Amino acid sequence: MNPNSRSRCALVCCFFIALFSAFSFRLIYLQVIKHDEYAGLAAEKHVYKQIIYAERGRILDANNEVLAHNVPVETVVADATHLNNREAVVDLVGNELSIPAKQLSGKLNSERRYIVIKREVPESLASALRAKLRVRDLRGIYFEHDATRIYPNGSMLCHVIGFTDFEHHGIQGVEASMEEYLHGQDGYRYAERNRVGQEIVPYRGQERAPRDGYQIHLTVDLNLQNIVENEIDAAMDEYRPQKATIILMRPQTGEILAMANRPNFDLNLRSEAKPEEMKNRAIIDMMEPGSTFKIVAAAAALNERKLRPDSTIFCENGLWNFGGAALHDHRAFSNLSVRDILIKSSNIGAAKLALSVGEQKFYEYIRRFGFGERTGIELPGEINGVIRPPRSWSKISITRIPMGHEIGVTPLQMTAAMATIANGGKLITPRIVKSITTSDGKTISSLSPVVLRQVISPETARQIGDALRGVVSDRGTAAAAAVPGFTIAGKTGTAQKVDPQGGYEKGKYIVSFSGYLPAEHPEFVGIVVLDDAQTSKPELNYGGLVAGPIFSRIAERAARYLDLEPHEEIRKAIPVERVALTHASRH
Repeated sequence: MNPNSRSRCALVCCFFIALFSAFSFRLIYLQVIKHDEYAGLAAEKHVYKQIIYAERGRILDANNEVLAHNVPVETVVADATHLNNREAVVDLVGNELSIPAKQLSGKLNSERRYIVIKREVPESLASALRAKLRVRDLRGIYFEHDATRIYPNGSMLCHVIGFTDFEHHGIQGVEASMEEYLHGQDGYRYAERNRVGQEIVPYRGQERAPRDGYQIHLTVDLNLQNIVENEIDAAMDEYRPQKATIILMRPQTGEILAMANRPNFDLNLRSEAKPEEMKNRAIIDMMEPGSTFKIVAAAAALNERKLRPDSTIFCENGLWNFGGAALHDHRAFSNLSVRDILIKSSNIGAAKLALSVGEQKFYEYIRRFGFGERTGIELPGEINGVIRPPRSWSKISITRIPMGHEIGVTPLQMTAAMATIANGGKLITPRIVKSITTSDGKTISSLSPVVLRQVISPETARQIGDALRGVVSDRGTAAAAAVPGFTIAGKTGTAQKVDPQGGYEKGKYIVSFSGYLPAEHPEFVGIVVLDDAQTSKPELNYGGLVAGPIFSRIAERAARYLDLEPHEEIRKAIPVERVALTHASRH
């Protein structure tokens, strides 16, 4: 063989060696180096990740009565790449699920592969549709297990419980504030389908089981809530107020036993609710409290030892000019003791109590009682209220704030302040969540009372409490709030409604009563607030005559339910009409 032939042969051999080396390198590159990437791309055409949704935790009351739970449903979806007869699918599925053919056809002809056709389909309907699809050999329609949230009590506790969206995320109430615990952790599995859409063995080891949401136990007692709901409905029928709120709370622990607002809405029909019906007014409505706020001025004066309960103050015979403005009392009082200033609800007396401690110290007591800050209850949307510092006060503010004007508080803040008197002077954080447990009953966390601070001494709290007992007597402004067999301590409030445009609305009032029972060892403290109640006579539109009797009925029924033992001689109930003549007061 001549040199040229050998050279050509060597070149050819080198060429083939290089060629096969390139192919070998490419094969190694594809099968070894790029294996995972291309395997993933191939799998995407046949393998999909199926989310296994965690079941949302239930919400229960203090006695384990179910307030919110889940009902199994199915979500009907389509895989556009598996549809074998779109027209037949549109005809069958549209008819079974009551979806217009044009609307369904538009969904199935979109560019997306994964298409949600309808959510919350009852299991029975889904099973029937699945069978009909199988009989007609229609492929590409699949069913995913899901659950819909059900509220068995409808509108009861609607503002406390809240609701969820289509993605099972809490929107309002405890559903929102406890979302982290209720939602749980979704799982997943990888599934593969063959060419005809049949599922084959899933990828082993590539799945995670879901962790269901925790159960939330509320402090609310559904039996007490039912009492409150019945009475607030009766009040709405009788007085036709624009808004109303009632709260019951255990003063020693801060547990909310019942909370109701009007207007309200049905949690199962939330799409029909109006914005005004969805507000939890107990924590987001701001009001001038009126004379219920006089407990702060009295507590400040007694706690600072400026006065004693029996110290007398000249109340100017009903008219006092201070700072260039006149301050009136509803009656011409001359000398009143500190105790009687609360019992008779004297504006002038309350103003002089605040003056005895001074602007700065009085402001400090307002803040110590918790006004001007959120209570910290486990509900979303709570507001601070409005408490201006002394540098922003006018010359007459020191005489108007003690009677509950020029400030903004929430019903819950006022309840917590009254609870401070009831429990010996301690400000307790209101609580709505009692405990959090797993689905098998293991406790994750439980309620423990949170004492924010000692606002006043136990002795001062006892002295204020003694005066508040006199309020609910023949001598006071809330005789109609009495409960036969029990001693009640409380305070009335009647405040003219603030006009959003400035000043006050003529003839419109927010009436309230806040009190506790039994006065010696309180089991619950409550507040009743009605906004713009309609009464047959103007002289009946007062806190003691409207809100007081409502509190009395609630307290009597609650005491019976809690099996509290009466210890006081049953006194004859005083007719509201006679109370109106002897105790007419806007306080």
